[in-house]
Amino acid sequence: MSFTQAEVAPLVGGRRESNVPRRRVPQHVPTFEQSMYSVDASEKMDRRSLCSRLCTQAKHDCCVGKAGELDINYYEDTYNDEPWGCTCGTSESNGIWTNHGDKVGTIMSSMVWILYMFAILTMSLLAKNNSIRPGIAMTFITLATLALASHGKTMLTDPGSIPQEAVPLPILFTKGVTTHAMCSHCQTYKPPGAHHCRICNRCISGMDHHCPWMNNCVGANNFKHFILFLCYTWTGCAYALIVFGINYFFCNSDECVFPDLVVLLVRVMTILCIMTMLFVSSMLLNVIYGIMTGIGTIDRLKKKASGTLYDAEDEPMPLKDVFGLQGYWTWFLPVDPVFEDYDRVMGYAIPDRLKRERDINV
Repeated sequence: MSFTQAEVAPLVGGRRESNVPRRRVPQHVPTFEQSMYSVDASEKMDRRSLCSRLCTQAKHDCCVGKAGELDINYYEDTYNDEPWGCTCGTSESNGIWTNHGDKVGTIMSSMVWILYMFAILTMSLLAKNNSIRPGIAMTFITLATLALASHGKTMLTDPGSIPQEAVPLPILFTKGVTTHAMCSHCQTYKPPGAHHCRICNRCISGMDHHCPWMNNCVGANNFKHFILFLCYTWTGCAYALIVFGINYFFCNSDECVFPDLVVLLVRVMTILCIMTMLFVSSMLLNVIYGIMTGIGTIDRLKKKASGTLYDAEDEPMPLKDVFGLQGYWTWFLPVDPVFEDYDRVMGYAIPDRLKRERDINV
């Protein structure tokens, strides 16, 4: 049984293929090339029936998701036929992106969760002792939960690592660009704005910086989650300081007598909130400046050192290239963005995907 390119390519062509687990294609499953040329062109089917046929023939769970959101977890990889593994790491063979080799980053990222757990516990005890209303505590806990979810997504999301098979975008050739940068460490194509991270040991597209508090690089693919973490953290700190100010520091009522433990927790949390707000405020200003100028932190430092910062002609970063094309309500949730043109955002293309797109347009 074989399938046309027109049937298969639209289902996988617009999807980031580095997110698709690599498997060795079973012998009884036709490769993409075989499917292209041994086809009955009159055979038509929708996504649901194609998924069913592929899964039935492959005899494994190659498809997941709902109808219309087909994921085909195998593809013919002409550059790397090694199987994808359910292992943790930052190499192409690892299926779960984790930078577990950086001990400092592991400790610092764990501290973020410990401090948030302390803050949630403090608010919960205040509500239990009737020092604040339960609704006030729940609002803070909601902000803290969103911040931790954003932190987890930033930490465990591939920030935009460049695969070995990456090639320059075709539009660069139409603009007359004839030379392209290569990474001396990864031996891969290095798109504009990409940098090699010695901690992750990978080249990262749109790399802003490596954040030890995230234990990960901040790149084009997890920039949204990093921004959300900063925003929710800043908002949570400001909210807690307002609550403490109203209920403790500016309380003139005779009923303003609190247990010693509550007073101690509030004082410690107040200090933590002030210090965190100062740090996060500087990071937010840095992020906003990067979006408005289109220059990441590393590039900005390099341009500043060479005295060419104000000579740069970079364009502002479109918000759709950060938060995606989904509804605006998704911008506030730590869910992966869907980009209008993934290749353009990442700065590179994949030969197999280019071939499919070229053949479709023929």
